[in-house]
Amino acid sequence: MEALFQHMERYIKLREEDKVLLSGALSLREVKKKEHLLEEGRLCPYNYFVSKGCCRLYYVNDKGIEHTVQFGIDGWWITDLMAYVGGQPSGYYLQAVETGAVVLWDRRTEDALLQQIPALERYFRLVLLRSAAAEQQRNRYLSDFSGEERYHHFNNSFPEFVQRVPQYMLASYLGFTPEFLSKIRARKA
Repeated sequence: MEALFQHMERYIKLREEDKVLLSGALSLREVKKKEHLLEEGRLCPYNYFVSKGCCRLYYVNDKGIEHTVQFGIDGWWITDLMAYVGGQPSGYYLQAVETGAVVLWDRRTEDALLQQIPALERYFRLVLLRSAAAEQQRNRYLSDFSGEERYHHFNNSFPEFVQRVPQYMLASYLGFTPEFLSKIRARKA
């Protein structure tokens, strides 16, 4: 839980009694590489805080092609928000890219914790605002940048991240094929 507490304290001040309450209400789950935490068509009971490792949220289109829409690495939240908030079946898969650990945060517990620790409202507001801003920026890059520009921008902004994920997942996230990514990397070499 320490990784979650450190992340929260970037935005809010936690009291010791808050940490005790959170520790008792939440659970840490070890995940294995390639393990699915959520599958399309299933209910999404959790918002996942990636304590250690890397996860991805993706869907499979009608042609059987995977499209990665979000990554979550150490200290990031990841879930199908529509399914989590709306209690409806998910349209996504959530998969561990690396072996690691996630903190499980469910809706019922969330409601109780928000009542007991009012500062959590501020924490989640700030986290969601940052997430929405990042998604807006990503959408702009997808429409305004060429594929090669998107790759170089992402690689320059997150060089350690580019090394952590398989090439086909990175290509999917950036909106092009793994073959195109191979060509870009070959030109740079």
